[in-house]
Amino acid sequence: MKWALDVYHSSVTFTIRHMMSKVRGQMKIKEGWIEVDKDNLSTAKVDVVLDAATIDTGVEMRDNHLRSADGHFDVANYPTITFRSKRVEGQDPSNFKVIGDLTIHGITKEATLNASFNGEGKDPWGNRRISFDAETKLNRKDFNLTWNQGLEAGGFILGDEVKLEIGVEAVPAATPAEAEKEIEAEVALESR
Repeated sequence: MKWALDVYHSSVTFTIRHMMSKVRGQMKIKEGWIEVDKDNLSTAKVDVVLDAATIDTGVEMRDNHLRSADGHFDVANYPTITFRSKRVEGQDPSNFKVIGDLTIHGITKEATLNASFNGEGKDPWGNRRISFDAETKLNRKDFNLTWNQGLEAGGFILGDEVKLEIGVEAVPAATPAEAEKEIEAEVALESR
């Protein structure tokens, strides 16, 4: 069955070391699809597109720097980040792997998402939904995200490892228009 990601109720967050602390941020999902047979996870397919320009760490000056071409995301030339699954390993719904191609900054590398299926249910308006969580770690330098500054005492301001955490809800939909209609109708109901 094909499910469209509910971009209003899904999130992609990241954490990276900054000196002795950590910086956290998020990006908005532009669109995404999951095709899954809950009884046979190995046949699942995932396709997600993030809007790189929506990077948000809570500090506008830093966010603008991250959007720039100065060793960062260069959103003018690379406006999206994509993940397209190639295969799924494991049948345990609480612990399986989704392996796919992650493209950031025009560079594609294989990535493994450690995932879990949170279940299926109906929202207060009677619409079916499914939910998944996933996480992974990646090296930002693998995607030519190289900006850094040396520290007087040695080392660098930014760590190389980035932890991604993903939480998604999805609704059944055969077409993007169908998904958008259902999701926006629910958002309108929630805001009443």
